[in-house]
Amino acid sequence: MSAKDDRRRALELLWNGDRRPARGPQRGLTLERIVEAALEVVRAEGLDALSMRRVATHLGVGTASLYTYVPGKAELVALMVDALVGGDVLPHERPGDWRAKLEQWARSDWAEFRAHPWALSLAAATPAPGPNTLRWLDSALLVLDGTGLTEPEKVAVVESVDAYVRGLARLHLEGEQGAEQVRERDEELGRLVDFSRYPALGRALAGGAAPYTTDQFEFGLRLLLDGVAALIAERRGPAPAG
Repeated sequence: MSAKDDRRRALELLWNGDRRPARGPQRGLTLERIVEAALEVVRAEGLDALSMRRVATHLGVGTASLYTYVPGKAELVALMVDALVGGDVLPHERPGDWRAKLEQWARSDWAEFRAHPWALSLAAATPAPGPNTLRWLDSALLVLDGTGLTEPEKVAVVESVDAYVRGLARLHLEGEQGAEQVRERDEELGRLVDFSRYPALGRALAGGAAPYTTDQFEFGLRLLLDGVAALIAERRGPAPAG
């Protein structure tokens, strides 16, 4: 099957659910229970352990039985991602103004991706948006209502914050996974490289610059939202005199 077929079947499951007739032998499973079991496997054993066979074993059923509910792993992953999104607090329900809401959302995702790296990989694995995903996006756009931003600008803000959080989390994860290799590389570079040839970089390193830390995350988030705040102020125009 092609990626297009996977996406089509995933969308059918996400939006129509299990529409087969209920008549006949009781099958004893639901899509919700299958997704829950798949998430339990990943939380306990990591994303590499995820397979239809492993989920079926976890549920105590045959793999063939599982395929009567979910056509394949790609569709299962799409259902898992939508379930994860459904467990989040919606952005517009968080306290504060637009900026406080976006900050809380960004920090929550940053903490989640660092604590559960598999969630980052899982979220990137499916192009099929489900009801929870669109509900979340609708909520994120509601946060920016009343700011004076155009509709395309609102979408750009949400996508920019999301891309920033995911991108930095991915770099942080890659750095942690290869920490020993990075340390060895830096030792070799320190021996081989005359950093006086790269003065700006040398000053940054001497000043304690370290990539992909929480401090760096907060600094970048502040810069990003400062830019949004400046655009909102521009859209609203100058405050009335007096």
